[in-house]
Amino acid sequence: MAGKRLTLVKSDDPVLRAVAAPVKKPSEVTDLAENLLATMKTEGGVGLAAPQVGKSIRLFVTSAGGTPEAYINPKISETSPKQIPWEEGCLSLPRLLGEVRRPKKVTMQAQTPDGNVVTVKADELLARVIQHEIDHLDGILFPDRMDDLRNVRTISEEEWQTRFVADGDVHNAEM
Repeated sequence: MAGKRLTLVKSDDPVLRAVAAPVKKPSEVTDLAENLLATMKTEGGVGLAAPQVGKSIRLFVTSAGGTPEAYINPKISETSPKQIPWEEGCLSLPRLLGEVRRPKKVTMQAQTPDGNVVTVKADELLARVIQHEIDHLDGILFPDRMDDLRNVRTISEEEWQTRFVADGDVHNAEM
């Protein structure tokens, strides 16, 4: 079953600054996960957390690993000492970009909608998306992680709308 597009909350919505509640029954968020995936794809993102659509629960979705996945109650258990800078954007902060240093690799434990516990070892883009989306679950936005807020840049609406290349390959996608 294909999900439906949900409305993203505005950047000043308090849900984006709240710590999200744990999910008690993973099977009860299957529809929401499908809707998050549909919304992420429609909006041109590579990750989307439930608070970004007004649901303060610990759930995020991503396609950064190559296939669409939903992660429930995620926790990072290990990070690499090496950190790398990367320009991040966010569907909750349209047209804003900024460089954030994050660990290059992470290990995350989470549940899937069917209740299985998975361990994900990630690097590069997937590691970055995992950290960015878990930040959303903790009420943190990417500018909070920037070394210097003077380096936040605003791009044009045209650039925001054309941040993809043809054939469905995403570049400069937002999280």
